[in-house]
Amino acid sequence: MRFFSSFSKSVALLVSVVMLVISSLVFSSPAEAANYEVTMGAGGLKFSPKKVTVKPGDTVTFKNGILAPHNVIFDTRKSPDKKLAKKLSHKKLVMKKGETFDINIPANASSGDYEFFCLPHRGARMVGHLIVE
Repeated sequence: MRFFSSFSKSVALLVSVVMLVISSLVFSSPAEAANYEVTMGAGGLKFSPKKVTVKPGDTVTFKNGILAPHNVIFDTRKSPDKKLAKKLSHKKLVMKKGETFDINIPANASSGDYEFFCLPHRGARMVGHLIVE
């Protein structure tokens, strides 16, 4: 009799663990998209940080720092996906301190290093990198 009682408790425990694992897989939410901030003209003609590593679905907010005007142009020649580089570019210049714009990384973005620059300050080597994992 003791054997059956112990056995049924073990089965009940096993079933509970299996149900817990299944429910955590079914009801868990997918990873949240992250938001990163890059300051343009931070302490000079540079992006800060200069390199940002993101995943598809993430958003990068570009914020105007002290010096203006700035924009973000992705170099199609130095990007793994030329069409995406063109789509991510923000050609409009931001003029005011603190002004922002967002770049959303599409879910189907090709991984790799997407180089970007500020068009008015490209000659000053105002260049950054968006690494898509």
